[in-house]
Amino acid sequence: HLLGAMTKPTTGQLLIDGRDISVMDDAQLTEIRRKKIGFVFQKFNLLPTLTARANIEVARHIHGSESKNHDKHLAEILELLMIEQKMGRKPAELSGGEQQRVAIARAVANRPSMVLADEPTGSLDSKNSAIVLNMFRELNRRFNQTIILVTHNPELVEFTDRLIEMRDG
Repeated sequence: HLLGAMTKPTTGQLLIDGRDISVMDDAQLTEIRRKKIGFVFQKFNLLPTLTARANIEVARHIHGSESKNHDKHLAEILELLMIEQKMGRKPAELSGGEQQRVAIARAVANRPSMVLADEPTGSLDSKNSAIVLNMFRELNRRFNQTIILVTHNPELVEFTDRLIEMRDG
């Protein structure tokens, strides 16, 4: 919640892109989340009545990024995530792994500098988990996005460049 600018620190400072969020008002925090942070959730949080493409476009619209440049970027992401052929389907018509990849595309389509992924493989089988984690690695490499992955699964360590372990809070 702190890294996602959902909660302000009670003491100290938290800098996101050099700006201290502890002194920001709600509008400024919303702007930071909208422009700088992509969120990937364990439960996907896709809108069930919208197609995969519409789910991604909602996020792009909120961000205000509907230019040709972003269309090219989105096409590259869809290809990387191997879901370009699934864009006309609704979430119920997609596998769990495909739904998670749509959620990832939604989170990264606006080119946030940081992506927070909360247990992104928690509801996936081992094959789809490996696909998703390799895709995160490639997003980091190709688009220079910081990926912060929160997990209870120690097997995911092999997919990280850096590990920070928390105990008891």
